[in-house]
Amino acid sequence: MSLINVSGLTFYYDGSYDNIFEEVSFQIDTDWKLGFVGRNGKGKTTFLNLLLGKYEYKGTISSSVCFDYFPFQISDREKDTIAVVEEVYPEYEFWKICRELTLLNVDADVLYRPFFTLSNGEQTKVMLAVLFSKENKFLLIDEPTNHLDMETRILVKEYLNKKQGFILVSHDRTFLDGCIDHVLSINKCNIEVVQGNFSTWWENKQRQDAYEMAENERLKKDVKRLSQAAKRTSEWADKVESTKIGKGSLKYEKSIHTRAYVGEKSRRMQQRRKNLENRQQKALEEKSGLLKNIESVENLKLIPLRHYKNVLVNVENLSLYYGDRCICKDMNFKIENGDRIVLQGRNGCGKSSIMKAILGNEIQYTGKIEMANGLKISYVNQDTSFLKGSLKEYAKENDLDESLFKALLRKLDFSRIQFEKKIEDYSGGQKKKVLIAKSLCEQAHLYIWDEPLNFIDVFSRMQIESLIKEFNPTMLLVEHDKMFVDNIGTKAVKM
Repeated sequence: MSLINVSGLTFYYDGSYDNIFEEVSFQIDTDWKLGFVGRNGKGKTTFLNLLLGKYEYKGTISSSVCFDYFPFQISDREKDTIAVVEEVYPEYEFWKICRELTLLNVDADVLYRPFFTLSNGEQTKVMLAVLFSKENKFLLIDEPTNHLDMETRILVKEYLNKKQGFILVSHDRTFLDGCIDHVLSINKCNIEVVQGNFSTWWENKQRQDAYEMAENERLKKDVKRLSQAAKRTSEWADKVESTKIGKGSLKYEKSIHTRAYVGEKSRRMQQRRKNLENRQQKALEEKSGLLKNIESVENLKLIPLRHYKNVLVNVENLSLYYGDRCICKDMNFKIENGDRIVLQGRNGCGKSSIMKAILGNEIQYTGKIEMANGLKISYVNQDTSFLKGSLKEYAKENDLDESLFKALLRKLDFSRIQFEKKIEDYSGGQKKKVLIAKSLCEQAHLYIWDEPLNFIDVFSRMQIESLIKEFNPTMLLVEHDKMFVDNIGTKAVKM
């Protein structure tokens, strides 16, 4: 067992508008299985890179362990996968890689296919196999669940549950619950470490937030009451003080005893005013210490269109092909008004290809796809690599109401500072929120969202769940977050 000590950590990027971390201090045990949670863009990946020594910073980070990071940087994705493995881990042992691939339900023949031909999920699994084949490392695992199907998430969750000594960045609540014993949380004003899984942390956070909000309301009333009392006391004190110095109309003012009485009364009134002011200041200070880490989540809005036809899309005997390879066969389903259909299946089985075929992209298939006349579709791509430029330019290119678009991003936890940055400089979660905000701006009969929650933080996931349940848009989704799917899906199409 050893410790990682962080003391007085302050960091900001050159040319940045604000600090990522400011005077942060905490300690973690390298035997712990830590889930790392926090809003998008708050510095989770940055902190992992600081552990790896990639940036200069103020303060100290001390540890005796060696770190290894997932995902790996790959220079040439056109190489065969085995060559990519050798690039990222020259000392790899082939049998260990094969062992891990077997545990992840991947055939070893993927090693002899060009890396770019693997699905996103297959690429992730190969890189996880490389990571898990290493030994005596403290693992920094950055969002491994993105693009992983539910079956593989269960496999990875069970695998990690048998390991120890890692920091895991993930926003999948079910996944976190199954494989961590501590939570490392980036809050608005600090970083904290607590024992337990995600559900334990979330329950405690909700309890603490509720207590702080109730305490804040009580203190607001106290401050108001004390302010009014202090004002009355001040007026009384000033009135008594004026009689003491001869401005009053008391007939017995010249009496020595009376003057002494008035002086003592004035002193007591002044002391009472001072005490009230001190109590008011103390209440204000207590109030200022509350609500700093409460994540306020505003309600999102969506105005879906209703088509005059009940059946929007009819898929019959659909088979998809890549060249001579059939990736799915004889699919049959309908999308009706009010449906929220979740396509389910292993990575590479053609879920995204079905979506693209419905969208009219050039996909080789047999069978039939019938679309209702005049059907308007809004699409969220799982890929964000094409995003670039400013938000203003993006809104103009996509014919979006810029004010509405930015208002939605604000509700998704974008600060106004983010509006000044280029989209390519955003975190993965922030880029995904750009695509979701665009879709929410669009009035459509059908919303097709392909893995919309990749990189999206837990708070925003809950926010999007509430939106969908309130406005009931017709949707076709691919998503592997079990809790999200259970909460919003109405039908499942298994492939």
